[in-house]
Amino acid sequence: MRLEELRVYQLSMELGERVWQIVIEWEYFSKDTVGKQLIKAVDSVAANLSEGYGRYHYKESRHFGYYSRGSLFETKTWLTKSYNRELIKEEDYKVFIKDIDRIGVKLNNYIKSIGNTNQLMEDQEEYI
Repeated sequence: MRLEELRVYQLSMELGERVWQIVIEWEYFSKDTVGKQLIKAVDSVAANLSEGYGRYHYKESRHFGYYSRGSLFETKTWLTKSYNRELIKEEDYKVFIKDIDRIGVKLNNYIKSIGNTNQLMEDQEEYI
């Protein structure tokens, strides 16, 4: 299975693009403070999955999965700050949080599946 076929990777890439489309419209100060942090965090979710996937060793792959999960939680914090500071609409915020929770479940399942000797890489899609 290729990285681009992992559903958790696809969802995290999509989330990053949707967040970008909102942040790019903010005024300078908001973009420069909250926006940069939010974009770095959300982009790191998929980027860390990529890096771990490319390591070809289950311990390193799992390690980067943990980094990805940390970035997902950081993204949630920056989205909450954005909502509290009225930079994103309530309906967008609720959708983002729901998506983050969904990605979190898939990411946890993916991390659990890494290095499982009873589970071949081709079969990991059932977990993610």
